[in-house]
Amino acid sequence: MTKKDAYRFRKTFQIGDVEGAEEQNPTDNRTFADILNARISRRDTMKGGLGVAAVGFLSPIVNTGCGNDSDGSIPDEVQTELGFTAIPADISPAVTLPAGYRATVLFAYGDPINESTPEFRNDGTDDPDSYQFRSGTGHDGMFYFPLPEFDSRNSDRGLLCINHENIFIQRALHEERTEFDEESQTTFFTGGPSVEADGNRPVGEVTRELFAHGVSVIEVERDENGDFQVVRGSSFNRRIHANTEMELAGPVRGSELTRTVFSPDGTRTRGTLNNCANGYTAWGTYLTCEENWHGYFRTDEEERPRSKSRYGVDSTSNYRWETAGSEGIYRRFETTPSGASATEDYRNEANTYGWIVEIDPYDPNSTPVKRTTMGRFRHEGCWPSPAIPGQRLAFYSGDDAINEYIYKFVTAEEYQRGATGLDASLLDSGTLYVARFNDDGTGEWLELSMSNPALASEFSDMADLLVNTRAAADLLGATPMDRPEWGAVNPANGEVYMTLTNNSTRVAGNPEEGQTAVDPANPRAYDSDDDGDPNGNRNGHIIRWREDNDDVAATSFTWDIFLFGSRAGNRPENLSNLDESNAFASPDGLFFDVRTNRGVCWIQTDDSSLRDFTDNQMLAALPGVVGDGSAVTSDQGQSTFVGAELSPDQLKRFLTGPTGCEITGVDVTPDGTAMFINVQHPGGEGNRELSNNWPLQGGLATDTPNAVGNLARPRPATIVITRIDGGVIGA
Repeated sequence: MTKKDAYRFRKTFQIGDVEGAEEQNPTDNRTFADILNARISRRDTMKGGLGVAAVGFLSPIVNTGCGNDSDGSIPDEVQTELGFTAIPADISPAVTLPAGYRATVLFAYGDPINESTPEFRNDGTDDPDSYQFRSGTGHDGMFYFPLPEFDSRNSDRGLLCINHENIFIQRALHEERTEFDEESQTTFFTGGPSVEADGNRPVGEVTRELFAHGVSVIEVERDENGDFQVVRGSSFNRRIHANTEMELAGPVRGSELTRTVFSPDGTRTRGTLNNCANGYTAWGTYLTCEENWHGYFRTDEEERPRSKSRYGVDSTSNYRWETAGSEGIYRRFETTPSGASATEDYRNEANTYGWIVEIDPYDPNSTPVKRTTMGRFRHEGCWPSPAIPGQRLAFYSGDDAINEYIYKFVTAEEYQRGATGLDASLLDSGTLYVARFNDDGTGEWLELSMSNPALASEFSDMADLLVNTRAAADLLGATPMDRPEWGAVNPANGEVYMTLTNNSTRVAGNPEEGQTAVDPANPRAYDSDDDGDPNGNRNGHIIRWREDNDDVAATSFTWDIFLFGSRAGNRPENLSNLDESNAFASPDGLFFDVRTNRGVCWIQTDDSSLRDFTDNQMLAALPGVVGDGSAVTSDQGQSTFVGAELSPDQLKRFLTGPTGCEITGVDVTPDGTAMFINVQHPGGEGNRELSNNWPLQGGLATDTPNAVGNLARPRPATIVITRIDGGVIGA
């Protein structure tokens, strides 16, 4: 492997850095920069018109699919204070929590999911085939499904679905080197990823890597001490990984764009990859989302079709799985046409990735389904509107890359309570939209369909449009955003929140090649390094919007910016006036507890710009409503709208993770007394020094030796947070 290839391998997975999110958006959609001079303050309008509407809307939106009272008339009370003391910023190898809280490790990378698989040695000698029965790595989005059924509200026994994003690179913990390991890099197993004399990847290593991706479905249960444990003998337990056979559904099913030698009729594919955030449905299924799938494939095509070029599929694959052997499970990652037709090679294999995948956790024999009606891009997640019988559902997604878009899918049919499982899906029929954020604080949902005249002449049919969702959004003039990542819907009022993690290309004034102008929805390009040179929005922000008339199917909305990430203190970029108790940057994970409807917004970070101040963290906030703030101007002169300032009592730091990690993934039991959190790539990733051997450090030790030589290799893991007094988390 060349130095260039090795550099790309490392660089692509520097997820916490803005440099790790490359841009494929070639358009000049500058989010209406040419009409920004028309900006006038709408503070009175927002506080008047929308504020009045918000008061009338505070009657709860009842998510009856998540176990509320059947008549939907008795909501839980919206929380008005946070019942914990903010913890200070912290740099340590431990998970730090407020006084009165504790955490235990539930499910770490390599843990068996059944009783016949041996304990994990974590030294590179575990049987490659055993990885299909072990926890994957890169723990990310997840959701708790009560047992025996979705509406049971059982907080002591349930199914936990956990995404495994990828096999993050970490510094070697030993002296062994390989041809690939030019700068002491290694993956999660000893000595790898190595390259054989012929330039190919070893089959055993690639087998481990394929199985380490995907989703774990595990049964969990409280023991006699009140701690959750994995039920290894459960018939529900299974791994869904990069080799699991899946169905394609919706308009793309059977398309000539998805036909391969594996599926000549274009109806099936194998596996799911780079599963980042998630979603769920009111009928009890799990939605896992394929984010940076593009980097697993390669092509030598000089003229790449837009289904590859617009998504970043090029001549280098991140893991070179296509070199591991002649079998289809490896060769499918080589998408250069080689046969007489698509049914003789894997030229279309990448077109079967980039979708929302629906999984029925209650049926271990069910086949996962990729729902193509919801669009193809780098789905960070898929967050539903509250499920109200007799009304349509909306699902919101961000496309996690620099200057990409925010999407909404609205079902064609109304939700009716009662049906369960994959057969109940409403996700194959509906309308996909992309967002345009206007300069006056309003926005539009632009329809991505063949009925839109602007698109009908550009695509052959709906399958072509959906495979090329990004290109369709380009044509409609959607707003390029600062890396849309996680979203969440506030169950107290239906408003939608989405994290915009960062964007190194944002500049004030006229952008040069490779740069993007600031705009009201992405207004900062400040000097984050204090060197006098503005270098993009490195600290990120959280945007939110309210659908017009509180209708999830509306095609217009009103927006403002909930919070701006920043260092604390009197700084021009600190537009939310953060202090030492709540300063954060690069917001990523976002969560509202839809089961208790308390209205608490939980914020997780994946940050590198504040690592001299604190490890990645999780905060809790009590948000107001869209329009409760004012018009402001950034230090580069860009006008925007910011939500009402939150006091330190309304925005608090709740958790810090071990050094080098990302805090991601979150859900709670229906009674709110246990919170599940994921700690991803503890000890560091990318080209950072390995800093710890968590979870062996920090008081969260497991029973597994977890050792390589004289040092312990860190392992991503799911932890469970509880209050010592057994109370509700954060209350």
